[in-house]
Amino acid sequence: MPPTLASLVHHSALKLTVRAGEDRLDVPVRWAHVSELADPVPYMEGGELLLITALKLDAEDPQAMRRYVKRLVGAGVVGLGFAVGVNYEEIPEALVGAAREEGLPLLEVPRRTPFLAISKAVSAAIAADQYRSVTAGFAAQRELTKQALNAGPEGLLGALAAQVDGWAALYDASGAVVAAAPEWAGRRAARLTAEVERLRERPAPASAVVGGPDHEDRVELHSLGTGRRPRAALAVGTAAALGTAERYAVHSAIALLTLTTERSRSLHAAEQRLGTAVLRMLLAGEPDHARAVAGDLYGGLLDAPFRMIVAESGSGSAARAHTPARSAGASVDPVGDPLGALTESVESAAARSGEAVLVVPEGERLVVLAADGGAAVAACAQYAAALEAARAVPEQAAGADEEELVVGLSAPAGPIAAAAAYKQAEQALSVARRRGRVLVEHEQLAAGSVLPLLADDAVKAFADGLLRALHEHDATGRGDLVASLRAWLSRHGQWDAAAADLGVHRHTLRYRMRRVEEILGRSLDDPDVRMELWLALKATSAE
Repeated sequence: MPPTLASLVHHSALKLTVRAGEDRLDVPVRWAHVSELADPVPYMEGGELLLITALKLDAEDPQAMRRYVKRLVGAGVVGLGFAVGVNYEEIPEALVGAAREEGLPLLEVPRRTPFLAISKAVSAAIAADQYRSVTAGFAAQRELTKQALNAGPEGLLGALAAQVDGWAALYDASGAVVAAAPEWAGRRAARLTAEVERLRERPAPASAVVGGPDHEDRVELHSLGTGRRPRAALAVGTAAALGTAERYAVHSAIALLTLTTERSRSLHAAEQRLGTAVLRMLLAGEPDHARAVAGDLYGGLLDAPFRMIVAESGSGSAARAHTPARSAGASVDPVGDPLGALTESVESAAARSGEAVLVVPEGERLVVLAADGGAAVAACAQYAAALEAARAVPEQAAGADEEELVVGLSAPAGPIAAAAAYKQAEQALSVARRRGRVLVEHEQLAAGSVLPLLADDAVKAFADGLLRALHEHDATGRGDLVASLRAWLSRHGQWDAAAADLGVHRHTLRYRMRRVEEILGRSLDDPDVRMELWLALKATSAE
């Protein structure tokens, strides 16, 4: 610990005597300073032991001494050393009384003790304390490194909590608590999620202090990661501010956790290339080869039902060749990128649940292979739901529209049906784009109706063009061909039933259907023609 007035008083070579402030000798001394100025306050920083001989002071004037001592206390001076036998044979009572009134420790310095000896003693004690702190810091670094190598982040957090005599917690990219030590600290760390979220919005490296004298503890938050947006965060809670040794331990933990949470670019690129190869083999109908290449990295994922997720950002929504993993080697920056944020959400959820997930970025498209019913699929759905909710709020709609994320989710499939699952995800994505939705599941399409798909502008344009001649005919008042065609098709070509619905004779209906064929130049005996006309009528009636 740093030198204190008490340690100087107990220094056998200095022979100091306490004349006032006996109850405040445990205050740390930052430096020993000699000044004979009547007002040395402008040159004080706080924490000093001021050494004087009262060369320019009227030390016997009580009022002058009260003003002098009060200024010293206000400047943060922790003690006053008075050399006797120089200008005064003993410390004047006026100065002793003023020091007692203000509670300022007053030390009597004998003539045989030079001020230089006191300064050297303070300097040596400070150097020794710094050496102890550095040595303790290196020892803490070795212990933290050992725990990080042998026990991972959990062991490192436990060692860090012991070093700072407090607690420590690690947060993932989504702000969720990954690990905490001791065990009870998990609930305390979970209450800081909002502060961690605010820290993540600042460029790394970033730090913040939460709490203080009126809180249960003092918490330091530090971002982890080398990119513009942190990939994780560290929280360290203590009863008081960190000392030098504890600060070394925290900085070591930050460096080690950054190494364990931030994968190198080369490793990340290699994993993406491996994921690309596995995906291509699955889509090529080679599941056995895909398992062999994946090994333990994705092997468990390929042995159970999975879902295929295909997502595109706004500019990626334009038509493109659908070759998966076209640019899988490119890293995804989540800042201002909905695909990057979706990647973070999916990977963080999978990591927390301990499940494997295959993520292949393709520039403005993302392909994800995730366990059916797992945390990654749920995280994708939650992310999409949050975007949908943001779009529904007027003041947030503009920001949500800028992202224009669309996601297609396949039905559960196995390795043999991977190509079919990929096609399902693309179909669902196409429907999501047309409907203005963020996410559509392929199962929803199969369970619903084909009629909502007719809302597409291209379908409506086709329907309008196909039926235009009939509408123009009816507009002249020469018949009701459109209504007659709808009734006839709805009755599957049954003349009597359709005529009854229209309230006309069946011969009249037959005449109208011949006029329809003449105007359109198509035969109603052709089932394809009947189907197209029926869908066209449905598309126009949905407007």
